[in-house]
Amino acid sequence: MAQNQENNGGAQQDINQLLQVRYDKLHELQANGKDPFVITKYDVTHHSTDVKENYDELEGKEVALAGRMMFKRVMGKASFCNIQDIKGRIQAYVARDEIGEDSYKDFKKYDVGDILGIRGTVFTTKTGEISIHAKEVTLLSKSLQILPEKFHGLTDTDTRYRQRYVDLIMNEDVKDTMIKRSKVISSIRRFLDEQNFIEVETPMLVSNAGGAAARPFETHYNALNEDVKLRISLELYLKRLIVGGMERVYEIGRVFRNEGVDTRHNPEFTLMELYQAYTDYHGMMDLTENLFRYVAEQVNGSLVLTYGEHTMDLSKPFERITMVDAVKKYANVDFNEIKDTEEAKKIADEHHIEYEKHHKKGDILNLFFEEYVEEHLIQPTFVMDHPIEISPLTKKKPENPDYVERFEFFMNGWEMANAYSELNDPEDQRRRFEAQEELLAAGDDEANHTDEDFLNALAIGMPPTGGIGYGIDRMTMLMTNSPAIRDVILFPTMKSLPNDK
Repeated sequence: MAQNQENNGGAQQDINQLLQVRYDKLHELQANGKDPFVITKYDVTHHSTDVKENYDELEGKEVALAGRMMFKRVMGKASFCNIQDIKGRIQAYVARDEIGEDSYKDFKKYDVGDILGIRGTVFTTKTGEISIHAKEVTLLSKSLQILPEKFHGLTDTDTRYRQRYVDLIMNEDVKDTMIKRSKVISSIRRFLDEQNFIEVETPMLVSNAGGAAARPFETHYNALNEDVKLRISLELYLKRLIVGGMERVYEIGRVFRNEGVDTRHNPEFTLMELYQAYTDYHGMMDLTENLFRYVAEQVNGSLVLTYGEHTMDLSKPFERITMVDAVKKYANVDFNEIKDTEEAKKIADEHHIEYEKHHKKGDILNLFFEEYVEEHLIQPTFVMDHPIEISPLTKKKPENPDYVERFEFFMNGWEMANAYSELNDPEDQRRRFEAQEELLAAGDDEANHTDEDFLNALAIGMPPTGGIGYGIDRMTMLMTNSPAIRDVILFPTMKSLPNDK
């Protein structure tokens, strides 16, 4: 152990010496009137991929690129370096006789990680590599840290998530994933805009965090001397807008749930909810099929998605099955034959399904679904008609009031969306809130409080409405074949390090 500590100490000393060299180089530049940090702009004409894809047109012409130097090889009077920009990398050939002796001396002192501007002509080397023959090299920013060693790269996941800026530099696939995430969101917006939806913004700090079964984060509003919560859903404010006559609305925004972290959950995540007047949950199914196909085509150019070992085909009609039928299919338990909560709990005991004291028949049906069904729902599937106990904001099925007009959309065994025929009866909604208050009193800290202003909005009158919520992060995971939600969030939630506090 002592030997290891000694070796680690020696390695740290070496790193400190290398870092000091970089600071010394910066201070020398500043002393000679060449401080890179006084430069305010650089006129970029092309990016790396632009040059490579348009070589026939650009050969022999002058271009100006800027990016981070990722490699440098000095060979006497001429050198090569690789410049990385947002689109990729390109080689630059830097010769003393072309850029001048003083500039070449400076260039030889530049470090991997420095940000350079390269102005020169486009040509092909003897080995056939499209490159830039530099006429001018400008140091735009001095890197005072050392990038990870190129062969092993940045592989430690904890460091990757904490220092995403380094992760983006070293791992091109990470950058590609984040660009695809942006394309997912922009394609959603295009699709909904074409369907005449209006994008809106609603409050993040709320006095009553409702619309989902989740524990909220709480904080204090000093100016009002009032405790408030971070929203867990977008639902209740968007429905207020439906009441106000905005017939098709949607919002893409962050919501916050004070829960655990795993491969598919982050306490701070991106949700998209939309509401459409004069339709129901069947209309939301049709919209969802069309939306997912549109996004897949726009982002990946294909209606077939591959995630790990699974392949999902979005070109076929999405399956539609009730929750009762799904449990019957995969658990061989028919809840249509179960009379009451007592019988449901008895069957749950027989199947070793754990439940809580306050759970009713509908809650136990949902527990069976989670235990036996979800993992089988690989292909796009709408699971419909949930029990009323787990759906406090949803319209009852007229022919069977123990169930509601709700569906969850599944792919790859994951819940991808949740939709309702929205409850617009203010008296029924009040009774549902009262039932939620009883759950709160019984110790369920994920139950909803009564929202009097929302009830007042419903009393004004809300038309028949279909609504749905989509997890943008999970959608991005599927579209990019990313194994964890942290891989599609630029700055995921992490436990603070001692130095961060």
